[in-house]
Amino acid sequence: MPTSANKRSTILVVDDTPANLTLLANLLKEQYRIKVANNGIKALELAAAAPPDLVLLDIMMPEMDGYEVCRRLKLDEATRKVPVIFLTAKTEVEDEELGFSVGAVDFIHKPISPPIVAARVKIHLEIKSWHDFLQDQNAWLQKQVEKRLSEINHMQDASICVMVSLAEFRDESTGNHIRRTQECVRMLALELAKLPHYSELLTPSYIELMSKSAPLHDVGKIAIPDHILLKPGKHTPEEFAIMKTHAQRGYDMLKRAGDHMGEQGEFLTLAMEIAGCHHEKWDGSGYPNGLVGDSIPLSARLMAVADVFDALLARRPYKEPMSIAQATAIIMEGKGKHFDPEVVEAFVVIHDDLKRMAIQWADG
Repeated sequence: MPTSANKRSTILVVDDTPANLTLLANLLKEQYRIKVANNGIKALELAAAAPPDLVLLDIMMPEMDGYEVCRRLKLDEATRKVPVIFLTAKTEVEDEELGFSVGAVDFIHKPISPPIVAARVKIHLEIKSWHDFLQDQNAWLQKQVEKRLSEINHMQDASICVMVSLAEFRDESTGNHIRRTQECVRMLALELAKLPHYSELLTPSYIELMSKSAPLHDVGKIAIPDHILLKPGKHTPEEFAIMKTHAQRGYDMLKRAGDHMGEQGEFLTLAMEIAGCHHEKWDGSGYPNGLVGDSIPLSARLMAVADVFDALLARRPYKEPMSIAQATAIIMEGKGKHFDPEVVEAFVVIHDDLKRMAIQWADG
């Protein structure tokens, strides 16, 4: 809670009449630290050197009037929140309107009444003290919120790492697949964000969340039996049918996690989209729900290209890796059939960057 007992407030008194400076200084010096200036330039210099807690400012002064002094005080970050009370013999409404428009908080009319000066100064210093207190509290609360968000983000990242590690532990052939597909999704999203109809959705924060969600695309494989998941050869139709359930199972796992927490949140929503829909195809021939075109979430359409491109480049017990040129040709052939045409176009634009990334993070 603010208190005036901790330190004496500083008041800057500005007036070109020596008698007024003397009067105000003698009136206020018992309770406050007083600084005086007999012109606008001197007042601005004193305020810049050490911002006061309040300014009593005469309007009618030579060279620079009080209105201009107040304007300049409000333009300076260090003094813009310092309350300014105008001292003036002017009583016209237009004069007060101008004063308030340049940033004054109050007017004291001349000839000066000591009780009115003392009361107005006390009131506005108390208001400023409360304002400063609330500002400090808000700053402290903001730091606490940022700290908690940072802790939550670290916990979220740790949870992702655990879930992805479980999936990788059961399928050791994935290598750097997680890292490459995550980066591929991020790069594709950044390229798509250049299109006008995606610029509002694909903000930097949204792309970051999408990138963080991407490693969970195959989390449903945790539920696939070992004899199917780790089979070195080609799956039978029955085995492949079971294998395909990993998309729906991944979605269900993540949905249960959201239900348990009481909310989905943007991160889990993206993770569910990617896990559940990354095997859907643009022409409706994918699984698990046979979604068509734009009904497939954008995050999953990006993941589909990233996942297939990386799988084609990978060595598996049942196949040799393709060259980047061969994999690229297959992606381009799938435009409008397997893949969203705009995502494929983005893929072509960033192809050289994807090629460098694939080489840099190739499995040993």
